[in-house]
Amino acid sequence: MSAVGYTKAGRRPRIGDYLRDAALYLIIFIFFLPVLWIILTSIRPNMEINTRPPIWIPRELTLDSYKILLGWPTPEGAFGLGSNIPFGQYARNSIIIATVSTLFSLTFGTLAGYAFARFAFKGKNGVFLGMMLARAVPGIALSLPLFVLYARLGLSDSILGMIITYVALNVPFTAWLMDGFFRAIPAELDEAALIDGCSRWSAFLRVDLPLALPGAAASGIFAFLTAWNEFALANVITRTPASRTFPPALYEFTGQFVSDWRGMCAMSVMMLIPAIIFVALVQRQLMTGLTSGAMKG
Repeated sequence: MSAVGYTKAGRRPRIGDYLRDAALYLIIFIFFLPVLWIILTSIRPNMEINTRPPIWIPRELTLDSYKILLGWPTPEGAFGLGSNIPFGQYARNSIIIATVSTLFSLTFGTLAGYAFARFAFKGKNGVFLGMMLARAVPGIALSLPLFVLYARLGLSDSILGMIITYVALNVPFTAWLMDGFFRAIPAELDEAALIDGCSRWSAFLRVDLPLALPGAAASGIFAFLTAWNEFALANVITRTPASRTFPPALYEFTGQFVSDWRGMCAMSVMMLIPAIIFVALVQRQLMTGLTSGAMKG
């Protein structure tokens, strides 16, 4: 007797199920196609990049762009502007700025979300609304005021200035997301902990925070990716390799007469690796957090 496949609902799959799956795979492929094209461009010869009509499948694969970017020996005559770009410095700046700003954003945003969810104080709604409206301001609109302010405070073109910028950018969203998670936790758990002798701080650390870890994971991913991929503010505030991150560094592959598209794609691929690793490590917590937040909303 042949085995017959069944769906999770306990019924046989229909034609509509197959069409839905095919449509989903097609959508995923469409979204992944630009990433695939960037990867292929980074490993194809320069002569194939600007050809018309385009060559979809590279006839030859080469890692010269990555070797030039990392300072490794390359074949004689290999073209690339990556040798003039301090890739290691940009990687160090991006990792430090994204990691530190994410930690501070999570700390301040979690405490703010807990305060909004558990305490009643004067002006609570106004403060919360003000934070949300501040987050809605486009980053490009803040670039000029921040540039003038940082120039006067001595924070322009510094890692500390970038960290402060991204913390201020991410705290409102983190506070909003964590507020939803803390509201989903019954307040009776806090009251039981207080009756058992816990202080308010101890109840937060031992009861509320462990239950809100999925929200913290989701907030951390969004905060990290925001700091890792942000371009507008980083392009204005940073001017030298001392504090410049990956996104504005990509512009250095464009020269006055020639552009190194292959090198730019190689750095883009290198940018993707830490972000993919970070998301993969907390993927389960992210899905749990987004599902819980959607159910509450």
